[in-house]
Amino acid sequence: MSEQRNNIILVGMMGTGKSTVGAVLARMAGYRLIDLDERIEEETKCTIPELFAHQGEQFFRDTESALLRSVLQGGEVVLATGGGAVLREENRSVMLEHGWVVALTADLESILERVGDDPNRPLLAGGARDRVTVLLEERKHAYDFAHVKIDTAGKSPDTLASEILMHYRGQSK
Repeated sequence: MSEQRNNIILVGMMGTGKSTVGAVLARMAGYRLIDLDERIEEETKCTIPELFAHQGEQFFRDTESALLRSVLQGGEVVLATGGGAVLREENRSVMLEHGWVVALTADLESILERVGDDPNRPLLAGGARDRVTVLLEERKHAYDFAHVKIDTAGKSPDTLASEILMHYRGQSK
């Protein structure tokens, strides 16, 4: 497998399991887990809701893009991205250049069950069901660039991590 593709990058809507599955996947693969949203909070010393409220979404997205490029320079990383990281073409290009991209999907009810009215998700302000419905429609093709799509509804993190590893190892042959 090329050195540029020895990172596994998880993309998808909020609530599809990127962070949870990413932790299990990293353990199974023997890779390091990086949660991009956590890294943003560490770097800025602010929570994501604080960043949105005080600096705005543009600042958040700029920080996200810079850190995305930085964390993918090494290898053997499982990267759990934020749901909107794919919105910028430059981010999608960086992901494809430096890793193997997996889009995690889930239906509306599964996402709502997982995220509910989580106050740490600023894009849910104004009612989770309505906002997730709108985001699902707006982003229905945003994850099409991924090497593989996997539906997470009704599957355990262990099952999903095993399924991802099977695809990942199969693509390197």
